[in-house]
Amino acid sequence: MIELKSPSQLDLMRQAGRIVGEILESLREAVRPSVTTLDLDQLALEIMLKRKSTPAFKGYRGFPAHICASVNEEVVHGIPSAKRSLQEGDIVGLDVGVIVEGYYGDGAITVSVGKASAEAVRLMEVTENALMEGIAMATPEHRLSDISHAVQKAVESRGYSVVREFVGHGIGTQLHELPQIPNYGKPGFGPRLKPGMVLAIEPMVNQGGPEVAILDDGWTAVTKDRKLAAHFEHTVAVTEAEPEILTLWPKKKPSK
Repeated sequence: MIELKSPSQLDLMRQAGRIVGEILESLREAVRPSVTTLDLDQLALEIMLKRKSTPAFKGYRGFPAHICASVNEEVVHGIPSAKRSLQEGDIVGLDVGVIVEGYYGDGAITVSVGKASAEAVRLMEVTENALMEGIAMATPEHRLSDISHAVQKAVESRGYSVVREFVGHGIGTQLHELPQIPNYGKPGFGPRLKPGMVLAIEPMVNQGGPEVAILDDGWTAVTKDRKLAAHFEHTVAVTEAEPEILTLWPKKKPSK
């Protein structure tokens, strides 16, 4: 059963989403050479506590940190560390989740450390565009797989691969709720989208093949061919009209 959120529930999810957006923008500004991924984790925690929200990831299924920080070939679930200093030309995926009065917000961006290569910049642009193409399908005239198909088409038409082991998801009083949202699939399948559904749509895109491997820490997913990966995510509410992005970060509107 896919839960439809009430107006009061959506209000709380908007609050959580705004905090996620603020944190992501603050992390974007903090990323520079020599900063460690643990530095970013601690900055995120400071803002979470200042905004009277609870970290969503810390302790979730045993995850040991407050955010995920995934560098270069790391696709998702990178564990922040004082030993991981960012280097000029790296790209880093930052995934943030918070809880406000029992309701979750979840979002992610990938940013360059200093000046990244043209290939890395293009990968990030294609991934963010794929996210927006998927979000555009989150309306009552579409079905769930229309989101998946839009993401896949936007990625593969540009010569990249979508990760298949990890998917987007419903979100509300749990971080992961029904439905699962793959980043691939044929259009026109799955449940029809309805106002009140809230979805975390999150393309994970590889520069090379789609295969991933899990490192010995049990969390960090890397590209099997060790080529670059990017990850973008928004929490999105289906409405009677246009999709409402709950995790838009301040001062930045994503472009298609």
